[in-house]
This record gives sequence, structure tokens and C-alpha cells, in this order.
Amino acid sequence: MLTYDHQSYISPLTWRYGSQAMRTLWSEAEKRRLLRRFWVALAEAQSAVGLVTPEQVADLKARQDDVDIARAAEIEREIHHDLMAEIRTYAEQCPVGGAIIHLGATSMDALDNVEAMRLQRGLDLILARLVEVLGGLAERMEQEADTPAMAFTHIQPAEPTTIGYRLAQYAQDLWLDWRELRQLRADIRGKGLKGAVGTSASYSALLDGSGWSARQLEEQVMAGLGLEAFEVATQTYPRKQDLLVVQALANLGASLHKFAFDLRLLQSPLIGEWSEPFGEKQVGSSAMPFKRNPIVAENVDSLTRLVAALPRVAWDNAALSLLERTLDDSANRRLMLPEAFLLLDEALIRSQRLIDGLRIWPEAVARNLRDYGIFAATERVLMAAVKAGGDRQELHEVIREHSMAAWAALQAGEPNPLAARLAGDERLTQWVSAAALPELLDATGHVGDAPERTRRLAQIIRGETAP
Repeated sequence: MLTYDHQSYISPLTWRYGSQAMRTLWSEAEKRRLLRRFWVALAEAQSAVGLVTPEQVADLKARQDDVDIARAAEIEREIHHDLMAEIRTYAEQCPVGGAIIHLGATSMDALDNVEAMRLQRGLDLILARLVEVLGGLAERMEQEADTPAMAFTHIQPAEPTTIGYRLAQYAQDLWLDWRELRQLRADIRGKGLKGAVGTSASYSALLDGSGWSARQLEEQVMAGLGLEAFEVATQTYPRKQDLLVVQALANLGASLHKFAFDLRLLQSPLIGEWSEPFGEKQVGSSAMPFKRNPIVAENVDSLTRLVAALPRVAWDNAALSLLERTLDDSANRRLMLPEAFLLLDEALIRSQRLIDGLRIWPEAVARNLRDYGIFAATERVLMAAVKAGGDRQELHEVIREHSMAAWAALQAGEPNPLAARLAGDERLTQWVSAAALPELLDATGHVGDAPERTRRLAQIIRGETAP
């Protein structure tokens, strides 16, 4: 077995990012195990036709998991064809069945069916992690459904929302991603058995006189793999499938990126309402011992930013695959597909950590509501004054004048004078008494139906993602 250490370049995805389950799936060893599974399924179907013997099939099955990458690499250095090197390695191990491995097939009959199986399994792992993230979000949404906090538009204080309702925005995006990925998982197809240009000519010739059609053989093999086949293909399955998968993963990355980016903004001391978990002995900076940098959220954004670039490569592979096949997608797919899955795998793991350990700082939430919520609550004052008979346009200008002056005072570090200014202006108090203003200017209750919508979404997510 080939081994590597840190004296040579290895991808951070080999050891730093991604789960062991995802790394195993995209490993060279697992790829070769799946190739052998394909060859066994092909031999079993051909045995039913009478093209190979049960003893040959049994021999292949007995050595199906005995992958020898070192021997295959040795052969590849001589013949410069990786799939044929694996076939010869397998054949050396199978004195009875080795002669019939890959009978009638072309390379992509094996490789593209294996790739489709890996896409299925990779999506299974991503979907399972995403369900965990959604479950964690649903729980936090319900916990904070009624907790008022300032909302921000244009990164400026706007009106109040609730913390649960803000979390619901991220959950809704991720729920849409889950639905898209689940449907995509159901639609994954393999190439099937269609030969060099997709016409199944080699299989038709092989089966001549057997009473079997190429389609029947294909159906038998694909049933053994637990995989459906595209109705038509060229030498490969349509590279459109890769584009759809990588784009859907990038869409998921966008949702995780927004959540992590918002958390970073809310952790800034100027807002200071949220923070990511920070270990007791965690070091925030090599130069500044006091730092509590949002490194987990930054990592999520960094990883998903790279995923966002990958659909461009998948697009080119789909659009530039000339006629029945070109090989200019082969090298980049070895990198692009594993990277997309491993990067999202790690981003989901870290996002789960953020959700589970998310710290809400009530004092900062209350401070921002106190300082800025009153501005939003002037809308209630305006409506009350107009209902009492006031002129909406004149009163709007009165409130605007006092709001701008109060904002300038806040910027100068002074207490917010807005309530006092409004209470002292007869243009307003002739319609709304000064005694009624404090209740109207309390923004904590000005959150509409956000709590109910938050709880409803949590119920929907739980109901749809339940096993």
C-alpha cells in the first residue's frame, strides 16, 4: 500500500477537512472496490446468459475486496492505462475468473457507474449531516422564537425581529437545499452498459444468439448495483449530472456561508449579540491574547467560497464534451467531485458546532433594542396619531426631524433623547398624549407574527426530515 507523510504535498482534505466516512468514500481504495463490484455484477449477469461459468464468478467474488493499489500502480507505470492496470491486477488474483473480467465493456461502463454510486453515497452523507444541522436549528429557533432583537437592513438598525425568526431564515434556506439534494439523490443515474459510443454495439454482438438483448443485460447488471441507468448516453453518462450535483452543493454552501457570515457580523463588539463557541484554553491570536476571533465561522465561509468556484469547471465539462466524448474532463473530475463533497462535509460539521454552541448575549441584545428600537417604534406613534385625526405627512416630518437629531446625539456618545423630544412637541402630543408615548415607543412587542411563523417552520422541518 502506498503511504504518504507531510514531507510531500498532500491535500488538506486528506487529513484536515472532512469526515473519515467521506474521505473513505472518495478514496482510491473504495473506488477500486466499487470497480470490482461492477465487474462481479457484470460477470453474474453474463453467467445467467451462459457467457461465463459460475466458477469464474465465484473466483471474482472471493477476491473482490483484495485491492492491491501498489501492484496496480506498478502495472500502470508500464502500460499507462489506470483501468487496465486494475483489471490486470484483479485478473492476477483470480486464476479461474480473471480471463473474463470486463468482458464486452469499455472503460467508462465501469468508471461512470462507479462514479454514480459514489455520487449517491456522497449525497447520502451530506443529507444526513444536513438533517442534523436542521434539527439543531429548529431547536434553537423554538428556544428563541419570542426573544426580541434589532433587525438590520443595509447593515443599519431597522425594526425589531426575534432571534428565533432570524435563525428561521437560515433554516428555511437549508431546508430548500435539503429538498433539492434529496430529489437530486433520487435522480442519480449510471451510464449503464452502452459501450464505446453509447450504442451498446459490443454487447449486442456478444449476446448474439443468446436470446438476450443488450438492454436486458444492462438491467440485470444495474439491478445488481442498485442503480438505474440513463436511457441514452455516449461513452460517458451526461456530464450535466455532475453539473447539477456540484451546483446543488454550491447552493448549500451559499446557505451555510450566509449563516456564518451573519454570525461573524453579530459577534463584532459593535453589535455583540451573538458569538461562536470559544474553548477555555483556545487561543484567538498569536499577537493579541485578548482576541476571540470567529474562526469557525470564518472557516465555513472560506470552505464554501471554494465550493462556489467548482460549478464553473462542471459547466465546462458538460458544455465542452464534444460529440460522443472527449477526455479533457477526466483529470479535473478526479479533483472536483471529491473536493465538492469533502468541503461541504467539513462546512456542515463546523456549522453544526456553531449552532450547538451558539452564545446569545442578552445584555447586548437589550442594549441595541434600547438604543435603536425606539426609532422603529415611532411607526406605532405615527399610526396612533393619524388614527386620532392627525395629518400623516406633517407628522412624518415631525418624527423625522426628532429622529435625525436623536441619531446625531447617539453618534456623539450621548443618551438617546428621542422619547423626551417627542414628548415635548405639541405638534405630536395634541394627537398622542405624552403619557401614552412610553408604551408606544417600547419596541420589544413590535415583532408581528414572527414567533408563530418561527414555530411553524420548525414543525415543518421536523416533519419533513424525520426518518
